[in-house]
Amino acid sequence: MKFTLLQDDDLEVDEIIIKHNANSKTISDLYNYLLNQSKASSSLELYKDDQQFYLSIDDLVFFETDDNVIYAHTIDQAYQTKYKLYELEELLPDSFVRISKSAICNVSYIYSINRNLTSLRLIKFKNTNKEVYVSRMYYPSLKSQLEKRLYNELQKK
Repeated sequence: MKFTLLQDDDLEVDEIIIKHNANSKTISDLYNYLLNQSKASSSLELYKDDQQFYLSIDDLVFFETDDNVIYAHTIDQAYQTKYKLYELEELLPDSFVRISKSAICNVSYIYSINRNLTSLRLIKFKNTNKEVYVSRMYYPSLKSQLEKRLYNELQKK
């Protein structure tokens, strides 16, 4: 495999081109990593009262629907967004996972998951009193993302 890095001061936006002669897991993993990094570094247009805000996706803890309005929650605020949950699933990086029909959460902020008598589990987040439920149907994908987070954290040490 050959690597080339070219600097072009005339570019307005960084561009990465990957040339390959066959599909391979390495190329696919690299592409997915770059795509995920690009999503994670972007911001989202959100609204509160009569103001527009452009917040980094990394600052968002979870999204939820309430009366057909989608709210994006940070640690201490809630903002409205014009996106639907299915659109957010496409836009957001892998650290966000669908946890119910009405919510998506950022796995990076999860502090604990408490089981209760029903099939729902209560998610608590770091540095906030906000909580949200994960349904039984979506729990396996959340668990998988939490295992990836743990693995990545262990790799960094």
